[in-house]
Amino acid sequence: MMMSNCTAMTEFLLRGFSDALGLQILHLAIFLIIYLAALIGNLLVITLIAFDSHLHTPMYFFLLNLSILDIGSISVIVPKSMANSILNTRLISYSGCVTQVFFFLFFLIADLAILTIMAYDRYIAICKPLHYETVMNRTACLKLPATAWSAALLFSALHTGNTFRLPFCHSNIINQFFCEVPQLLRISFSDVFTSEIQILISGAFISAGCIVLIFVSYIQIFTTVMRIPSEEAWHKAISTCLPHLIVVFLLGSTGMIAYIKPTSGSPTALDLMVSVLYSMIPPMMNPVIYSMRNKDIKAALWKLIGWKWFIPQKMSVILQ
Repeated sequence: MMMSNCTAMTEFLLRGFSDALGLQILHLAIFLIIYLAALIGNLLVITLIAFDSHLHTPMYFFLLNLSILDIGSISVIVPKSMANSILNTRLISYSGCVTQVFFFLFFLIADLAILTIMAYDRYIAICKPLHYETVMNRTACLKLPATAWSAALLFSALHTGNTFRLPFCHSNIINQFFCEVPQLLRISFSDVFTSEIQILISGAFISAGCIVLIFVSYIQIFTTVMRIPSEEAWHKAISTCLPHLIVVFLLGSTGMIAYIKPTSGSPTALDLMVSVLYSMIPPMMNPVIYSMRNKDIKAALWKLIGWKWFIPQKMSVILQ
């Protein structure tokens, strides 16, 4: 009877960080800084890898994929949040919410899959160096990311469809700054137990599978590294693996907290902060983490800076 009185939801209200003007401006400024840092950092990584022939290797090709996904994931949610702050509104259309959920899940799952592929790449490079060129050939380098993107697309479509098949009748207020699945389940009219179980099983299966593969890869890597007699080779192996582990830990820990914690109960500031951590910080930090100890990226950057400086100087000399 109650379901017959349910009208179709046409829009949702997102949670604002504050009603105070000063805090709204602070929220806008922080989000703008984080977004620009993520955008510039990842675009720089993409540019360096694309134009420097020394970086045309499987490891950097996978890193290029990761940077593209990072730009996508943060661009799906942050501009809308900033636009709402500027316009002093909290509205997001039903179709806009569906789009946000679909693409954010797609980029998040593909990101985790690419990180798993990168761990496998490091495993082959360090543990089976003689077979590296055979295993990580051009075909494999194209098929692995293509499989990751395709699997993420399928999972996202199923997950989004499963979420929005639920009726939203008694409330349209999402206690989050973007359309997040756990928060959508909270405001669903129907019993969400079945949906929660499906989300937990599917999410846990994919996340746990990726994390186990990464964990096994690094057990093998560190076992091999400990047997390396050369201290220089040992440091090189660690320097290529450590940034990847930091990125995996940052994304995995915050993402698991956001999606595995119970959806019942009153929303808290912790929900908001955890979502900021897993949705915005990894895309911003990944270029920094991968560049700090990477001599190849640094060399490509200095080469690009030198080339940009040299061309205007050369043109000015010619014009004189």
